[in-house]
Amino acid sequence: MGPTSPPTKQAEQLRQDGNSYFAKNKLSAAIDAYTEAITLCPNVPVYWTNRALCHRKRNDWVRVEEDCSRAVQLDHSSVKAHYMLGLALLQREQYAEGVKELDKALDLGRGANPKSYIVEEVWQELSKARYLEWEHASTKRSLELQSLKEACRTALKEKHERQISEKEGFVDELSDDYSKQKHDLEQVFDKASEEDTPTEVPDYLCCKITLEIFRDPVITPSGVTYERAVILDHLKKVGEFDPITRKPLHEYQLVPNLAVKEAVQAFLQKHGWAYKMG
Repeated sequence: MGPTSPPTKQAEQLRQDGNSYFAKNKLSAAIDAYTEAITLCPNVPVYWTNRALCHRKRNDWVRVEEDCSRAVQLDHSSVKAHYMLGLALLQREQYAEGVKELDKALDLGRGANPKSYIVEEVWQELSKARYLEWEHASTKRSLELQSLKEACRTALKEKHERQISEKEGFVDELSDDYSKQKHDLEQVFDKASEEDTPTEVPDYLCCKITLEIFRDPVITPSGVTYERAVILDHLKKVGEFDPITRKPLHEYQLVPNLAVKEAVQAFLQKHGWAYKMG
């Protein structure tokens, strides 16, 4: 974390003015107020992220990236800074770097408050980013496979025609071989494209309540795994009991299911299309 200094009373008043302007959608005035606060206290991360929010609302992603990069330097644990920096990088189609920042924001957000709105917002953006990343790679693989498939078909056909011209009297046998080779070729390429073909997510990777793929799975003493935010919401609004087993259940009894979490990550790594189903 970079060196930080406590905000002055004047700088804090400017921040509050900026917040008031932002709430009224007076973005230019808000930016001016935050800029003055930054001038007075350049090492206060929230001034940079607040100004970045204004730039984000204006779709000025270059300035969002600049302000959030500075905020991250000052405070490595700033969820908003990592989040908006990730969004800005995605705007430049820097998928790997953008996803990395969103991942960091999600981990920090879950640690601070797993039920906060920003955790859900970050997850949605991260899912979209990872899906786009997969879609881009998948399209490229598909085109390459199709090109290779056509080349193999052409080579196989030319080989068959050459054999027929060279071996008179064996046409039926050669045709049978050719049909089998064409069938085998199709199977090989169908197998190669399987990982990019959407199917269904296995049940054990999905929450019993939402039926959606896990994001942050936790396990109960009864051995049932739930999505953390969902089961916490159930305990708060419905009652302190396991919705499947009906046994008493308290928040402190929930334990991260690291095995399932790793399985989900492995599945998503291999089947990027599943991000659209979360």
